[in-house]
Amino acid sequence: MNTPDSSTRTALVVGASGIAGSAIVEQLTAQDWDVVALSRTPVPGSTARHVAADLRSAESLAAALAPERPTHVFFTAWSRQATEQENIEVNAGMVRNLLAALANAPVEHVALMTGLKHYLGPFEAYGQGDMPDTPFREEEPRLPVENFYYAQEDELWAAAGRQGFRWSVHRAHTVIGHAVGNAMNMGLTLAAQAAICRETGRPFVFPGSQTQWNSLTDMTDATLLAEHMVWAATTEAAGNAAYNVVNGDVFRWRRMWPALAEHFGLEWEGYQDAPRPLEEQMRGAEDVWARIVERHGLAEPDLTRVASWWHTDADLGRPIEVVADMSRSRLAGFTGYRRTQDCFTDLIDRYRTEHIIP
Repeated sequence: MNTPDSSTRTALVVGASGIAGSAIVEQLTAQDWDVVALSRTPVPGSTARHVAADLRSAESLAAALAPERPTHVFFTAWSRQATEQENIEVNAGMVRNLLAALANAPVEHVALMTGLKHYLGPFEAYGQGDMPDTPFREEEPRLPVENFYYAQEDELWAAAGRQGFRWSVHRAHTVIGHAVGNAMNMGLTLAAQAAICRETGRPFVFPGSQTQWNSLTDMTDATLLAEHMVWAATTEAAGNAAYNVVNGDVFRWRRMWPALAEHFGLEWEGYQDAPRPLEEQMRGAEDVWARIVERHGLAEPDLTRVASWWHTDADLGRPIEVVADMSRSRLAGFTGYRRTQDCFTDLIDRYRTEHIIP
């Protein structure tokens, strides 16, 4: 990885308080970059300069970013909407508004985080119809369905053509990392499930499909994603390309689930006959969580900010194998690697230390 010159490089991290954004902020500040963190709330414990703005308002962004002169932009924000058409309007609009607000800034590179719904389709058509064979490769054509990831890419490319910056797109699989209040947070969701199971004397029950239980899969650690995005943004030969970003190992949930249960100190149950979604398993668990919070003095009393049952159900309930190919990154020189089981256990231990979970 090229070593950035902190005297001339300023990073704007959009969605800085989320799983991916906070990991990027942490990495860049450790490397002595000048970091501007754009998010609704400041990144806890960060020395980055915080800027608040409404990504859906071109006027708000223009006013907030007028004094800023970023050379590198890392876009990790998204807003979940009721339909894919609304997802396109809102999320592509946020990219368009942000880059328009930076039209006069000395931007050299914009890194956009998306995900494997590029290959799987949007939530409305998730895993339906014809999809490419696994492992997914970046050169696969777009699916013949509307997808806000495609619309975001189109906005990125159009702005790059007008403004002359390099770009990169980073297609992560399920991201596990440190954040609270994130809409898609499997690591903390499973930790909350485990705490509620312990409190109620229930086993740790796998919520997903038979295919997910038995098939190979992979994941993306937020710190690896941050490394990858900074690598692409600071390596000139890596620019103007889309990349899959996964840890580098593969696993089966039938082996990972017992390992997580052991780390939580719980009995477990695997797939049995049909999926057992968390939205059903954890229905009415708010009072249980309140008891756990009071007994252990936990930091976050709002279960909806801790667990995103719907997202973990969607991820683990898929009836298809999902594995991504990293060859394009390897051939371009990126060698980052994580063992997913270690990512889970390290994250769980960090949440315990910070009194997010018992």
